[in-house]
Amino acid sequence: MSELVTGEAVALELRPAKLPSRALAVLLDLVVVVAVYTAVTIVLVISTASLDEAAQVALSIAAFILVLVGAPIAVETLSHGRSLGKMACGLRVVRDDGGPIRFRHALVRGAVGVVEILMTLGVVACIASLVSARGRRLGDVFAGTLVVRERVPVGQTAFVPPPPPWLSGRFAELDLSAVPDGLWLAVRQYLTRMRQLDPQVGWAMAERLASDVAACTGTAAPQGVPPAAYLAAVVQERQVREARRAFGGGAVSRGPGMPGGPGSFGAPAARPSVAVPYPVGTAPQPAGGGSVGTPAPAAVTEAAPVTRPPGETGDRRPSSGFAPPA
Repeated sequence: MSELVTGEAVALELRPAKLPSRALAVLLDLVVVVAVYTAVTIVLVISTASLDEAAQVALSIAAFILVLVGAPIAVETLSHGRSLGKMACGLRVVRDDGGPIRFRHALVRGAVGVVEILMTLGVVACIASLVSARGRRLGDVFAGTLVVRERVPVGQTAFVPPPPPWLSGRFAELDLSAVPDGLWLAVRQYLTRMRQLDPQVGWAMAERLASDVAACTGTAAPQGVPPAAYLAAVVQERQVREARRAFGGGAVSRGPGMPGGPGSFGAPAARPSVAVPYPVGTAPQPAGGGSVGTPAPAAVTEAAPVTRPPGETGDRRPSSGFAPPA
């Protein structure tokens, strides 16, 4: 497990890919690229037989650069770090802070990869990965990237807390198709660890993630809804839609945390007492004033909303919890 530190000084736990899985992914990519390059070369030889030798050499160099260098860079850029081999092996290239890569990252990785993979048959890349603590090759070091595992065993996945009941049906019509996988991953990681974070840091990170999700959906987050609760509700809505697609659009069994199920955010006729992670309007605090990472406070029973002046919570500090708006 590797802890990547974001700009808000939050450590994200990601699993760096091991050398065998990375080597297999590179081998699959090379098989595809070499096959395409061979086909392009044959077509060029047949179609340029009437040209002089200099023109044929120029076209061969252009084909080499475009197919063996340009194509992998384009694929990694458009897929946000998932080439064909990486998709088959469940890997992804991310930035050092855990975010999705861009063209400049893919360009540096591809340019350095020509030397350490193609020209040295992968020897330099293997040595660099073995020496690096996180298994990075030289291209990753210069580009500031890391190859991580996307597929984590089900038993090791952390629990994502369900949204509160008072957000019933708020995001049923929200368009989530434009939200990238990298942002979903960051939101899930935040929700699973928000109770271990410093309140100020957790609130700032939740606001940034909520603004990113709102920008992708084209709809601003509702006023007065805590950003953590907004993120949990959006993630739950995505899970509900995926369950409906998996069952062919039919009825989905409502379990705990699902709409209409026990402990869900389905709208009841009256507000009964429900369990919340911590008291209304109170930020999660480490036990005994200790460090981050202590267990969350025990669940309590939510009372009726307390009227407070606008912009204030119980302790006059921002809360990353699921407290209803005053």
